Amino acid sequence: MTTPQNWRKSSRSATGNACVEVGALADGAAVRDSKDRAAGHFTADRAQWSTFVAAVKADRFQQ
Repeated sequence: MTTPQNWRKSSRSATGNACVEVGALADGAAVRDSKDRAAGHFTADRAQWSTFVAAVKADRFQQ
């Protein structure tokens, strides 16, 4: 496993407290809670991450 690099928070989160950060992996992405970075992160491979992003863009999740 590689260490996630270049963690970033969405520019749409502004100063909100309910944010996640995404870090780049060689073959996917890692996601963590921006308020509790020490809690760790979960990972998704490239195919899983692409499927998730496509679902978000298609508005397949309810708020």
